[in-house]
Amino acid sequence: MEIILASGSPRRRELLERMGLRGFRVVVPHTQELLDPDLTPAQQVERLSREKAEAVCAQAAPGSLIIAADTVVALDGRILGKPADEAQAREMLTALSGRSHQVYTGFTVQRDGEQVVEHEVTQVRFRALSGEDVAHYIAAGECLDKAGAYGIQGCGALLVEAIQGDYYNVMGLPIAHLAQVLGRFGVDCLALCAHV
Repeated sequence: MEIILASGSPRRRELLERMGLRGFRVVVPHTQELLDPDLTPAQQVERLSREKAEAVCAQAAPGSLIIAADTVVALDGRILGKPADEAQAREMLTALSGRSHQVYTGFTVQRDGEQVVEHEVTQVRFRALSGEDVAHYIAAGECLDKAGAYGIQGCGALLVEAIQGDYYNVMGLPIAHLAQVLGRFGVDCLALCAHV
């Protein structure tokens, strides 16, 4: 069975490998990640992950197992996507300073006519950041391609005071939850890890 990761994210690729999956193919979905103002953050990420999976499914061979995901950061119910520039990154990081926010990742696992769409949410609290802290983090060059303008797996870890929930969800893929869903499709990640 061919496994396809419908994502261009190097972090998601790395996380699938940590789950024991090897030899999967990466196909970047060509979808527009437009937000619907009528949907909650959980509904948004589920919808976007489903759209990515369906876009790649149209190009995949029958029987292929497709994994797609989408991640957003939400502060007070408002979604913070990827910043367009450094000024927007500064606004986001300043808004997150000293506060708790939520990271939502929706994921879709699909094979032929069977599709499972779920999500995970993790609470993250930033320490209070000075203007200099924000400037240094922006200068580190990590913020422009990440939801909420930070990546917890890099220097962004220095901004985080506390986390409640799945750490890997903040990186972009809730691997324990995903592994349970993959089990429904006959993929035993723990068994795969034992043979790596």
